[in-house]
Amino acid sequence: MKDFIKFTVATVVGLLLTFAIIFVLSIITMVGVVSSDNAKTIVQENSVLNLNINGVIEERSKENPFSFLPVADKFDSTGLDEILSAIKNAKENKNIKGILIQAGIMSSGFASLEEIRAALLDFKESGKFIVAYGDTYTQGLYYLASVADKIMLNPQGLIEWRGLASQPMFYKDLLQKIGIEMQIFKVGTYKSAVEPFIATSMSEANREQVNVFLNSIWGKVCEGVSISRNIPIDRLNNIADNLTSMHKAEEAISCGLADTLIYKTDVRAYLKQLADIDEDDKIHLVSVSEMSNVEKSTPRDKSGNIIAVYYAYGEIDGQSSSLSGEQEGIISDKVAKDLRKLEKDDDVKAVVLRVNSPGGSAFGSEQIWYAVTQLKTKKPVIVSMGDYAASGGYYISCAADTIVADPTTLTGSIGIFGMYPNLKGLSDKIGVSFDMAKTNEMSDFGTTVRPMTESEKAFMQTHINNGYDTFLTRVSDGRNIDKVELDKIAQGRVWTGKDALNLKLVDVLGGLDKAIEIATAKAGIESYTLKNYPDTGSILDMFSNKTSDYIKSQIFKSELGKFYQPFRMLERVNKMDPIQARIPFELNIQ
Repeated sequence: MKDFIKFTVATVVGLLLTFAIIFVLSIITMVGVVSSDNAKTIVQENSVLNLNINGVIEERSKENPFSFLPVADKFDSTGLDEILSAIKNAKENKNIKGILIQAGIMSSGFASLEEIRAALLDFKESGKFIVAYGDTYTQGLYYLASVADKIMLNPQGLIEWRGLASQPMFYKDLLQKIGIEMQIFKVGTYKSAVEPFIATSMSEANREQVNVFLNSIWGKVCEGVSISRNIPIDRLNNIADNLTSMHKAEEAISCGLADTLIYKTDVRAYLKQLADIDEDDKIHLVSVSEMSNVEKSTPRDKSGNIIAVYYAYGEIDGQSSSLSGEQEGIISDKVAKDLRKLEKDDDVKAVVLRVNSPGGSAFGSEQIWYAVTQLKTKKPVIVSMGDYAASGGYYISCAADTIVADPTTLTGSIGIFGMYPNLKGLSDKIGVSFDMAKTNEMSDFGTTVRPMTESEKAFMQTHINNGYDTFLTRVSDGRNIDKVELDKIAQGRVWTGKDALNLKLVDVLGGLDKAIEIATAKAGIESYTLKNYPDTGSILDMFSNKTSDYIKSQIFKSELGKFYQPFRMLERVNKMDPIQARIPFELNIQ
């Protein structure tokens, strides 16, 4: 019996050691793969940058630790920074003959598309070609592809061209069915983030602001396509009204949106003709990640000067989700600490704060605002706005020396609101009751198992009013706009970057490159190294306890699609900071 136990223990120990060795070897192998991937790309002669736009465009590129898995395509995302870098490198590289835009199915805001489009227009100045191919073009991707010299379409494909719409989702009746009442407190006629909880349709004020910014974005899109394709704007609207381009592929040719019908398998032969390559010779397609990893021809900067680009994107102080376990977005404590480090770093001569946020916690926004004001006393701070920089996203931006926004950026929304759920109806439905003992009249303030009293409601509304006044003061001081005049364009109203420029809420129209250019000029330096913050971490983070969170979040995002954010919001609403400075939870422009 003793021998049997010894043999069993030895076997178990042997298996554990074997698994441990395999695990360590796996890590070493992964590190080797990562090191190999980080080697600089060598671009061969007769190469074309393959701009395959598919999946989700994020603000920053990040490693996909599961790229080797069969389900890796569920986690597809591309960093805007990586795309812009690839296009810039392609322009400078002598072995790149041109760019092929491959239109897929993509999720992105129009401001991100606008930055890519501007980079493509800059690329065209090199004299190299740009062509686009798609089985189907969504409106956003067609806007991007319209800069191409030739637009190719599958003979059975179509170009979506129908105008813009926004379709908010409302939860009032759902919450009522399960016995939940949302008690709302807000300031701002146009502060529509609360409407899904208390209404079944848009208010007139919200409908007005949505129509204004949709028409502003659509006007910019039509203007760009009109110039690139030489089609009058009236004609483009007529095509949209009649869905002309969606009838048959031939209609897209006849109305001027596309140039030729071609099957995907024939695209390479077409590229060889453009690149003046013999039919028997090979043409090399270089991916975005490969092209962004090409060693630059410019010598390494030795000045020691740093222009810091700090990325702040997502909700401000969003709670982790029980759907995915993932904590996403801007964590105010971390951002404030990071900005303080940049303030104290003498090598950092200026900071570009890249903001892509719909807002979030009003308290968290205030902490970041203060960190920006402190940083500003030591060095220039330039804000570059992405798809959104609204409400809390505008709050953290308003103190900057200069604010740069894309024409289609959604910004402003200067207003706040508070929400407290009343779960009394739910308690009654499921047969749960509560009692209370307290020392003071307001001891149980904030409880969710009964409706608020009139005194409590009055206190909450005063608190919200004070918060709005603070927000107005921050913007008034930062933008040097009279507070009374500011209130007229605030009221929670969302503006596009183009309209915000006229209202003096932003200073310059442009993308991240423009913001960096301004930062360099304000810092008074010519030589510098561009560094991105915060550190995104390495692929080895996949072995941390956050791995399962990452997998769950990506699967939920993939499976739920556009319903991910509404579901995530509903299951987190009781965990959020009750005072919010943000635009609607799901602002879906399609």
